[in-house]
Amino acid sequence: MRALISVSDKTGIVEFAQKLVAQGWDILSTGGTARALREAEVPVRDVSEITGFPECLDGRVKTLHPLVHGGILNIRSNEEHQKQCAELGIENIDLLVINLYPFKNTMMKDGVAFEDCIENIDIGGPTMLRSAAKNFNDVTVVVDPADYATVLEEIEDEGYTTYQTRYNLALKVFETTAAYDTMISDYLRGHVEKDLLAEDKVTFTYEKVQDLRYGENPHQKAAFYKEIGKNVGTLTSAVQLQGKELSYNNINDTNGSLEILKEYRDEPTIVAVKHANPCGVASADTIAAAYKKAYEADPTSIFGGIIASNGEIDGDTARQMVEIFLEVIVAPGFTDEAKAILSAKENLRLLVLEDILHNEPGYETKKVMGGLLVQERDTRDYEKLEVVTDRAPSDAEMADLLFAWKAVKNTKSNAITLAKDKCLVANGPGQVNRIWPMESCVEHGGDRCKGAVMASDAFFPFDDVCKAAAAAGITAIIQPGGAGRDADSIKVCNAHNIAMVFTGMRHFKHS
Repeated sequence: MRALISVSDKTGIVEFAQKLVAQGWDILSTGGTARALREAEVPVRDVSEITGFPECLDGRVKTLHPLVHGGILNIRSNEEHQKQCAELGIENIDLLVINLYPFKNTMMKDGVAFEDCIENIDIGGPTMLRSAAKNFNDVTVVVDPADYATVLEEIEDEGYTTYQTRYNLALKVFETTAAYDTMISDYLRGHVEKDLLAEDKVTFTYEKVQDLRYGENPHQKAAFYKEIGKNVGTLTSAVQLQGKELSYNNINDTNGSLEILKEYRDEPTIVAVKHANPCGVASADTIAAAYKKAYEADPTSIFGGIIASNGEIDGDTARQMVEIFLEVIVAPGFTDEAKAILSAKENLRLLVLEDILHNEPGYETKKVMGGLLVQERDTRDYEKLEVVTDRAPSDAEMADLLFAWKAVKNTKSNAITLAKDKCLVANGPGQVNRIWPMESCVEHGGDRCKGAVMASDAFFPFDDVCKAAAAAGITAIIQPGGAGRDADSIKVCNAHNIAMVFTGMRHFKHS
């Protein structure tokens, strides 16, 4: 029996080869792997001895040869194959152990040259892997050092691997090469900033971060995966300091809090999220003051919520936070005093995320039955700010309007958001018409609605929302505009001295 071994990751390979030799196997190898095996006194032959052709082009060509691929691909039970192999001097290769050039590690190095990344695209490795995986009925193929033990155990017990093991290993190969090729295509596309949505075919690849206890509900299995890359400013780059393992819903809601937080870049800001919708957002001179305002905006809903902060959590802020039950706090840092205070809540998850405000265009996906929706991330705010009423908003009102606009943009549609003094007064998410979220806001905000401003994620089809705003004491409104009956809404606003601004841009958020 013969094995061909050529690996970039040499973890455990010497011990693996030694045990194969002990079972009577011959070893073929190339380059650095052959050197490592010889240094460990493992008997090994170079592939070039078999092919009669030296490695060339700086090692780019060494295994792309009929005597190699014929040894892998021939069907042992096919008489014609065996006749041709005998005539051509092709000897079987029964076990292939390959892992690929470290393209990912190279790509992720700071300042790496484009040429270095290209040089780390493996050609011979994937070709041999796919050949062996196609012929899994006869050939064992190993792409992951984690599988060495299983293969050795079966060889030592049975003389060769089982059909099921070969099948499973072949499947892993095709998963690995598919991910490898996708990673390369992603890199090349990003290098020239080519539009993903212009492609007729699209692939994505992710690496598992962790298995989760369950999904949205206990009867659903779930896992968390991450994009391959540096992922600056994303949850996959966060470091957990304390607390229980993150759940599916924790991850989803924390990601939602980060999306909202990235809108608020100029002042210390706290975002509180419950069920993926903001229930408290506030900006102030300090993080402690911002948290106090965000908490007071909705002390009921913030209970059991997710907190995102664009500034370091200090002792003053931590003392407020520890007074209630929170699930997750994510921030660019925590002072030692804050960590000591928050450690009293041992199940509270504390996440440190450097560059928490880092934000860049990209794509988001949603799986639907039988397909996939892909769209650009909603990173724009408005086309233009157009005052359409007799009265223009004051500077303070305009600041609050833009504050509310950022919040409503990240609230499930149909959505209405009320704000005052850069603090959420009330939020009405996810209704099937536009008047109901307004009524919900008024009911929740009560007297605090007087003097507040309002934001709507889409235009008003009727003037009922503006009438409700006038009755509640709202002084200014921001909305996309563009409805057939805009004039009716403008008329109501003018009659009640409400300033209204059109943005020209809708922000539906359906998932």
